Amino acid sequence: MKIDTVLLSTAYFPPIEYFAAIANAGAVLLERCETFQKQSYRTRCNIYGANGLLSLIVPVKRDPTHKTGIESVEIDYKTPWILQHKRAMEAAYMTTPFFEYYMDDIYALLDRKESSLFSLNLSIIELFSNLAGITCNISLTEEYYKGERLKDMGITDLRERIHPKYKGMSLLQELKIEKPYYQVFSDKQGFIPNLSMLDLLCNEGPNAISYLKAYSD
Repeated sequence: MKIDTVLLSTAYFPPIEYFAAIANAGAVLLERCETFQKQSYRTRCNIYGANGLLSLIVPVKRDPTHKTGIESVEIDYKTPWILQHKRAMEAAYMTTPFFEYYMDDIYALLDRKESSLFSLNLSIIELFSNLAGITCNISLTEEYYKGERLKDMGITDLRERIHPKYKGMSLLQELKIEKPYYQVFSDKQGFIPNLSMLDLLCNEGPNAISYLKAYSD
């Protein structure tokens, strides 16, 4: 299955279905004209910790009007969240086959301490696409598109579908590529699907691209 163009919201260490969308699309539009939305993948990701699913959240500076454009959202570094996220990643993935292989690139990116959430997330998306061997054309939106206009433009809108609270069929299920792969703690907790792409990369390494495009044309 090939998608012509997908429209995605920015995301922090996005879930696997996010990269499945990128891997199976001819082109990618990344939304930069929206208003910031809390409790979404824009500031959080899910990894597989020793006790099961663990959410990592990026603190951002609050806007009392709640109308901040996504490109204007600033990261709050008052707490040592980078160190906390690194320690959580190490506890979750240090024993996986590929974490040490990718760790330096990931840590170097976090240590740059980007001021903008959008810039941080874009860097992560580009890095993970490269590490997974995904060849894609990512462009940024110039205005906020919605409704029938998107259909007329041949764009598949995944901004709200790839969301922690979405209850419908995942994109992995629709593309018929959701299947178990090795996870370190699965013997105790079982397989957890659609975690951060970090989980797939650490466990599958170069085979991640085959997982993402297993049944595509």
